[in-house]
Amino acid sequence: MPDFADIPGLKELWKHTRGEDRITVVLLDGAADLDRGCFQGANVTKINSYWQQPVEFDSKYIDIFREIQNSDEKNDVREAKLKEAIPDKLTREVLGAAFHATHVFSNIFGQPGTPVEGIAYKCRGINIPIGYGNDYYVDPINLARGINLAVDLGANIIHCAACRPSKTGVAHELLEKAVHQALEKNILIVAPTGNNKGECWCLPAILPGVMSVGAMKDNGQVFKFSNWGGQYQKQGIIAPGENILGAQPGTEETVRNKGTSCAAPMVTGISALLMSLQLQQGAAPDAEAIRAALTNTAIPCTLEDTEEVERCMLGKLNVAGAFQLLTGKQLAAVEVSTAEVISEDMAVSASEVIQDEVSVVTALVEEHKEKLTNAQTSITASEGRRKEEEGRRKEWIGTKTTTNDPVDGRVLNPKEKDNDQTTTTQLTNGITPSTTSNKIYALGTVGYDFGTEARRDSFKQLMPARVISGVQVPANPDDARQMTNYLDANLYEAKSLIWTLNIELTPIYVLQPVGAFAEDIYETLQNMLAGEVEAEDNEGYIERVSISGRLSDETVKLFSGQILPVVKIYSPRGMYGWTVNMLIDSALASVSAEREEAEEEAIRKSLRSFLQRVYYDLRNLGQADRDRAINFAATNAFQATASISEAVAVGMELHSIEVEKSPFCRYNSNCWDVKLKFFNPDNTRRAKKVYRFTIDVSDLMPVTLGKVRSWSVPN
Repeated sequence: MPDFADIPGLKELWKHTRGEDRITVVLLDGAADLDRGCFQGANVTKINSYWQQPVEFDSKYIDIFREIQNSDEKNDVREAKLKEAIPDKLTREVLGAAFHATHVFSNIFGQPGTPVEGIAYKCRGINIPIGYGNDYYVDPINLARGINLAVDLGANIIHCAACRPSKTGVAHELLEKAVHQALEKNILIVAPTGNNKGECWCLPAILPGVMSVGAMKDNGQVFKFSNWGGQYQKQGIIAPGENILGAQPGTEETVRNKGTSCAAPMVTGISALLMSLQLQQGAAPDAEAIRAALTNTAIPCTLEDTEEVERCMLGKLNVAGAFQLLTGKQLAAVEVSTAEVISEDMAVSASEVIQDEVSVVTALVEEHKEKLTNAQTSITASEGRRKEEEGRRKEWIGTKTTTNDPVDGRVLNPKEKDNDQTTTTQLTNGITPSTTSNKIYALGTVGYDFGTEARRDSFKQLMPARVISGVQVPANPDDARQMTNYLDANLYEAKSLIWTLNIELTPIYVLQPVGAFAEDIYETLQNMLAGEVEAEDNEGYIERVSISGRLSDETVKLFSGQILPVVKIYSPRGMYGWTVNMLIDSALASVSAEREEAEEEAIRKSLRSFLQRVYYDLRNLGQADRDRAINFAATNAFQATASISEAVAVGMELHSIEVEKSPFCRYNSNCWDVKLKFFNPDNTRRAKKVYRFTIDVSDLMPVTLGKVRSWSVPN
């Protein structure tokens, strides 16, 4: 991005405010170099944390680090040179954090007339170095301490630059508590979603209530490295994150960087401006209103922005829309794509939708302006009064951003809802949010939980006692063998358990059978659990299961304290249990007549490799379209076997598995190509062979389309 002023709506917002020194933004990051010229005259300071000591190092390393880091060489080459030039790992990590913090801090607080002019340079800034070394930088207790200190220092906004990877989205108790307390004190927490290239999560960005920020390119396309998924879909937006100008330690030379860490300061700075605007209007800063305004007005992505709109989360940063929700006045016309909004039976031009919605917005604004004003001015009375008035304001701001609820205060007609997709609603600026699939097709193992100790004890009393070595002992509800035996005789008790789908022993979903076939689904879950506890050489042993259902907005707290989303299962269709060997045998049987010349053992080896790659290397939550496609490819292994047997017949082995959006698809379908690439291990110079089969994931139960196609590609 050549200039922050190029962010749509920001120049117009600057005409109202450049920030207020009564708004305090705390940066949790490395140690920013506040001696740079862009910070001279800024109301910024650095507070060293009380729980750790700064790391001392030779200042010459600053220039060395900067020269290598700013080179055009590849990441691995730069990393190797840094290790050689700066042997001490801790010094390299401290320098990396310092460069990161200086860049971020300058984006917000850089003064006018300097190389970097920040977005909200009149606000007050505090830099708390949270870690001297990567291990400390993302340590949950360290992060919790940093947030607590920021609260004590009177922060209105906490910008947490740290991104601790998380597979579950569940944080350490202390970190979760610190975030909750900050939110309760009306503090906005902004954090980047991370750059892990997929449906990946980071702490604290994934925690509920945090303003999560992903990154897009200058052309509006979402970066493929920008994380998405899970809770991000309810609270994350995309902001500019390419070619972001910022300051560097030890020099007045600027540098342009990219990433979600560069996009997040855009949202932090704009949030500080919006809070300053609240002060100018005589109200107290309202963090929840700011977050709701930003998330509820996010502009949705189209297929031109990303192949999977889920990557866009709630949508792109919309400064003008957020301003209008907060003030009831238009900041400037919002440029909107004329992409079509597709409904079940017709397509309506987005420009037509906007025209209709403007009149609705105007009516809503006039009707509820008095409520908004009263709510804002009464915040200072007390915390309890603030929440009460905030509830009234939510009637039209629509702070609830779950995908199944209207976000502009209108009640949807049931006919507007589509059973196959989450409900899409019109925003007050005439924008329809990007839809995210709520269909789940996931692989894993079945488990169960009690939720409370009382529920566990009730099972212990009802289950029959066991006799071990002539001694009668109480039943153990945690023993899956005893539980399956009990449920086999008392299937109705299955409803009293919390059923879970686990990946590598970690619960990821709560499974809730619903509808007319609920009893059949409970029986299927019981049979799956019974198969999982069998010996591996037993023909009834189940190694993995597949689950097909819909992700709901509901959550359930397990006995461990972990909170999981609920997947509702409406039919046993798509619920399978199998072992790898059984699936291989079945797949081989389906193609044996056609591939008699192929070596069966070689086919087994390659097919097992394919299945293990899906189960372990490509394991996923089964929510994204591409993930549902690859998961179905594993359960529908006979099609892969047809490809593998042909490749093995000519001496080739599996090289890689790729999934990409299919360029060809039937009407009203959602097609993905699963490509198996094979190579010749004896002659790596030979062309690779690609086998492609297409999977339609538009329905709950995916289905394959057409025949397997193959072609050769160069190395």
